[in-house]
Amino acid sequence: MSIIGRVYRKIFKKEKRRTPGEIRRALYASLDHADLEGELITAFTYNVDNDGGSADGAVLITDKAVAVYRDKKEIARYVISECSQFEFRSLVGSCEISVTDSEGEHIICRGDSSKSDMFAKNTRRLERLRETGEYLDDETLDIYRVCPKCGRKIPKGMASCLHCADKKSMFRRLLSMAKPFRWYILASALLFFVGFAVQLIGPYVNKLLVDGYINNADAKAAAALGGQASGTVLRGFLLTILLMVALRVAMYIVNALRNLSVMQAGTGFIIDLRRKVFEKIQELSVRAVSKRTSGELMRRVTGDSAQLENFIVGQLPNIIEQTVLLAAITVILFVYDYRLALLILIPMPVCVAGWSFLRRFYHRIYARQWEAESRTGTVLYDIFSGIRVVKAYRTEKKEYDRYDKAAFEEKKIAVKNETVFNMIDPMFGFVMNLGAMFLLYYSGSRILGGTMTLGDAAMLSSYVSLLYGHIGWVANLPRILTRSFTSMVKIFDVIDEKTDVADAAEAVNVSIHGDIDVENLTFGYEEGTDVLKKIDLHIPAGKMVGIVGKSGAGKSTLINLIMRMYDPDSGRICVDGVDLRDISQNSLRSQIGAVLQETFLFKGTVYDNIAYALPGCPKEKVLSAAKAAGAHDFIIKLPDGYDTVIGENGHTLSGGERQRVSIARALLRDPRILILDEATASLDTETEKNIQDTLQKLIKDRTTIAIAHRLSTLRNADFLVVLDKGSVAESGTHEELMRKKGIYYGLVMAQRQMSSRRPGQGKMHSGQ
Repeated sequence: MSIIGRVYRKIFKKEKRRTPGEIRRALYASLDHADLEGELITAFTYNVDNDGGSADGAVLITDKAVAVYRDKKEIARYVISECSQFEFRSLVGSCEISVTDSEGEHIICRGDSSKSDMFAKNTRRLERLRETGEYLDDETLDIYRVCPKCGRKIPKGMASCLHCADKKSMFRRLLSMAKPFRWYILASALLFFVGFAVQLIGPYVNKLLVDGYINNADAKAAAALGGQASGTVLRGFLLTILLMVALRVAMYIVNALRNLSVMQAGTGFIIDLRRKVFEKIQELSVRAVSKRTSGELMRRVTGDSAQLENFIVGQLPNIIEQTVLLAAITVILFVYDYRLALLILIPMPVCVAGWSFLRRFYHRIYARQWEAESRTGTVLYDIFSGIRVVKAYRTEKKEYDRYDKAAFEEKKIAVKNETVFNMIDPMFGFVMNLGAMFLLYYSGSRILGGTMTLGDAAMLSSYVSLLYGHIGWVANLPRILTRSFTSMVKIFDVIDEKTDVADAAEAVNVSIHGDIDVENLTFGYEEGTDVLKKIDLHIPAGKMVGIVGKSGAGKSTLINLIMRMYDPDSGRICVDGVDLRDISQNSLRSQIGAVLQETFLFKGTVYDNIAYALPGCPKEKVLSAAKAAGAHDFIIKLPDGYDTVIGENGHTLSGGERQRVSIARALLRDPRILILDEATASLDTETEKNIQDTLQKLIKDRTTIAIAHRLSTLRNADFLVVLDKGSVAESGTHEELMRKKGIYYGLVMAQRQMSSRRPGQGKMHSGQ
């Protein structure tokens, strides 16, 4: 299909979008539900049968029961009050929802991977309904990521619809952000009016030059007789030329001063805007930030803010200037000859209507371009962040191809957008030029009829040139506004996002003693998938507890919740009897030291990385923390000691050295709660033993939560908690758990067996 055909289809052949409510009602009406008890909550479809074949099925959920349909006929029904569990499972290329009742486990429905989000979130809805009798509405559950107004899909990482956002309100807020720079903007506006006057005077001076001197009858007669024009005429001609030069110089000076004012306002505005966006991103929880890619966040802080700066301090003054100029020239033309003005302006309503009609279309295509640019930025960020892995596996060609593919997609969308724009724009230019043809005919006929002078024609031609020149700029206005408003919505989508881990209105600062209670805690990163389920745990102040379990059991998730990186979906965590949500985050985290599984160091000196935990602390404390962590000895051997600059994420240090710096950073705070997530995993045996001995002294009178796959490091813990499939399976001291011969016993035995193997054991001999 040709590009014109595609444009036509996109603009004129838009299908009617149905809202989620309309979709559910239509599905509900198509099924036989006469005897289905309760109030309808939701309805959704599935497309795979229990044998793995295709299926045309649906599920209706009321507040009383779940009904399963295939080919619009009911095949199963489950009363929610009689069910003991609803569970979502993600399979290879498919997913399913199961239910357990008195008769055992049953598969409710299966679907391909496209159904995963909907199945998972509806499972959460069913579990909530079964446990509490309450259900989450679609807005809370966030099943349908489409706009309830227009039915369009809401892009991933966006909280609101790009098309239905209140852009007028956002625009007013954007202007209020520019208020601190109002004097620069005001100066720019005043200079605009000066330049505006100069522009309007220019065509009139041109008329004086033509009628008074170039087409002057006396000067022509003198020239015909072989003489020269009078001195008065020559002086007047020279003064007119000098006036035109003066106007040009004045225009140059005015534009230079305006540009300086705009630069001052723009620089300040973009810094303030970026600071505001960055500050908001810092306030968001880890869960909220992880919804967006690094490329998207970087683009909003840099690219989108730059786009808005250009609009506020660059394009907006131009819009005002062009509007005033167009209005003034229109008035002049009507005063001079209303019939001529009407002829010139006839094409304008046609073009304005066309631009208005295409506004949403432009908005759509440039939104897609924004998303493609973000994807390219994300790929680039990933490659640069993992450059050592790329080098280690010699996958430079693969990463080049991945980036090239993303860049090609961006280029393809950009070329398509510009092709569409540059095919439509000349049409408007042609329509507008009809006015110039009308002027040429009208003025030419009047000059030939003797009712208009050449000076008048030159003046009108200059005004019309100004008019159409600015109308040509207006032709680009839809594209300018579309890109600017897209960036504006993206910026305010971040700024307006509700902070899901926020301080309570009356959050308190507390002095932590270290008593921790986890009460009936349930949490999942994704709707419908619980990582932790109904955890109850008491950690006495000053004790050391070891958290053990297989990978994926929820160990790191539990400590993230204790640090309040996330809030529980249900249940609560208390420190010294106070709910974490009632303690200010600054107070809580200032008394927690953490050595996380993923060691991260900033680019800078070793000293700065240790002192990061307590800015401005005495140097003696930094040295003491480094010695306690076993880092001092290797640091003083570095080229510049503590002032040695390490690379990004400390790549110039070994894994063990990075880990020791990270431990020193955590110990610097002298925290009341110390969290060790595989704190000694990257250390050699001797160094680990030294640090373990040091930690035994440091954890005295300090609540310590330690995670370690190497179970021997937890033998000295006051008690151990074994997590299995998101629940507390066992708890007790090392000796108690060994006597139980349960999960912990199996883990210890497996590790002993692994550590007792000698080189060569377990390998096949060549003769076997």
